[in-house]
Amino acid sequence: MRHQLSFREHHLFSILALYEGQTQPLDLFLRNYFKNHRAVGSKDRKFICDSLYAMIRWRGLIDHFCEKPVTWQKRHAFFKDADPANYRDDPTIAPHVRASFPKAFFQLLEESLGKQKAWEFCSVSNETAPTTVRINPAKTSREALLEKWKDDFDVAPCVHSELGILFKKKENFFSLPEFKEGFFEVQDEASQLVADLIAPKPTDHVLDYCAGSGGKTLAFAHKMQGRGQIYLHDIRPFALQEAKKRLKRAGIQNAQVLLSDAAHKSQLHHSMDWVLVDAPCSGTGTLRRNPDMKWKFDPEMVKRLTFLQREIFKEALSFLKPGGHIVYATCSVLPQENEEQVALFLNEFPLKLVDTPLQTFPQTGSMDGFFGAVFRLIPGSAIKI
Repeated sequence: MRHQLSFREHHLFSILALYEGQTQPLDLFLRNYFKNHRAVGSKDRKFICDSLYAMIRWRGLIDHFCEKPVTWQKRHAFFKDADPANYRDDPTIAPHVRASFPKAFFQLLEESLGKQKAWEFCSVSNETAPTTVRINPAKTSREALLEKWKDDFDVAPCVHSELGILFKKKENFFSLPEFKEGFFEVQDEASQLVADLIAPKPTDHVLDYCAGSGGKTLAFAHKMQGRGQIYLHDIRPFALQEAKKRLKRAGIQNAQVLLSDAAHKSQLHHSMDWVLVDAPCSGTGTLRRNPDMKWKFDPEMVKRLTFLQREIFKEALSFLKPGGHIVYATCSVLPQENEEQVALFLNEFPLKLVDTPLQTFPQTGSMDGFFGAVFRLIPGSAIKI
């Protein structure tokens, strides 16, 4: 007799069927799905999302126990009654299966991080990521928001970022009046620390070269006290449009977007005091937020990305004035994208490393994995364009 699907199961399997046939990130896909299915209430959404993310995280282990051909219904039937922790130390199951990672990805992690660190990474990447926000010191203080929220939310100050607040449970931040007024943005604590590496004087000119929707700019802009000039550059015009909205909400007026084909772009060469290169990367440090990405991982992708990172860094460097600072950042834990790139940049360009690079590793209930290195262009040097 066929099992009658509940309301939640119907939507869960509908989402899985639709998602497999497209390329959107999972979080964006879910947002659009729920927007089009208003009958799915908040408790239903939570159940669906929790089940969905857990099944995707543990798909490799679940598939090990499912009869072929594997379907999402079979996966769900096993997942409902199984605890992945029960198989953590089972020697009869291959390590990459116990870790629920693709074999090639798991092997790359072992080669890059060592066996113990790779296992730690996989374990944390299968957990639910915490949610942190960064307050906007141009409009409020951390103390004021903690006081305002203490009765309504389970919140605590972040340990490492002076502007960060940790939410113990996921909330609908975007409906809060404090968000609409630009008092805060959602941003991982490690990402906040990377942004804090940029230390401009108020009169400086700063270029955020891979700005996206402006997350890092929003995090350091207050240091300039509304003076100087910030340029947000990206090859994706739609991302810069979103950045404009966020800048306006945050009350930042000393910033302008710089389209990749802007006519005056060449006039800015050798004129920046600070340049940020938040480079496209594998995203391994934030994998627990996007668990579907591990099943799309291609080892060749890392090689393509490292080449692209070098090209972008060289382009961005041409905008830096002698004596200026350039920050190279990723949300990756792989040395190929981090330490090895730093060594290459120091060998190829007239740069000096200002300090030991910032490096974080995904932690239970805490930060994601980020990397940031600050270089200074040696005075008297210039990068040929």
